[in-house]
Amino acid sequence: MPTVACNAGLRFEIVPATTALLAIDLQRDFLDPDGFVAAAGDDVSAMRAVVPNAVALIAAARAAGLTLLHTREGYAPDLSDMHPLKRERGVAGRAGPLGRFLIRGEPGHGHIAECLPAPGETIVDKPGFGSFYRTGLEDLLRGRGIERLVLLGVTTQCCVSSTLREAVDRGFRCLVVEDACAATTPELHKASIEAIYGENNLFGWVSDTRRVLAALRR
Repeated sequence: MPTVACNAGLRFEIVPATTALLAIDLQRDFLDPDGFVAAAGDDVSAMRAVVPNAVALIAAARAAGLTLLHTREGYAPDLSDMHPLKRERGVAGRAGPLGRFLIRGEPGHGHIAECLPAPGETIVDKPGFGSFYRTGLEDLLRGRGIERLVLLGVTTQCCVSSTLREAVDRGFRCLVVEDACAATTPELHKASIEAIYGENNLFGWVSDTRRVLAALRR
């Protein structure tokens, strides 16, 4: 089986039949200059910079026969699936250039053009940060015999880390592709990655696009 060289001299085995690539929140509201993140005053250039790596990894995973899943954070138009704490922050639902921010069905909620899911690939719509929160993701993965996850996407400190921790608590072996994830600042990204492999790789494995592609193309 192909193995990926990782941090601290470790290796992560990719078993195509039991490994899924999880592309997290590659949405216009997070990555488009007219999206939610940019409207909040954050620079999206660091996140846009990892899109080519995400594109390459998604293509290689398809070719290698991995299961592909794509997540989207978003809420019902009436915000009925948003808990009161998040509603109090008043983030989702505001009007923007791409429609109401983070509302399902609005242009900003959709995936960026470079990372559109292919026909037949699963899209997980999640009303929160973690991909397992109020979704059927765990049952879907168990039903397909998935034991290992390769994670990429945005943002490293929020939805990627939340999903990673949820997955590890459920017993999935997880590899985060460091340079296919990004945060709004390099400092947040660096701290989030270091937290993954701290304490003897507490939250799994970390590698980079070049090494993952080399393993997938064997």
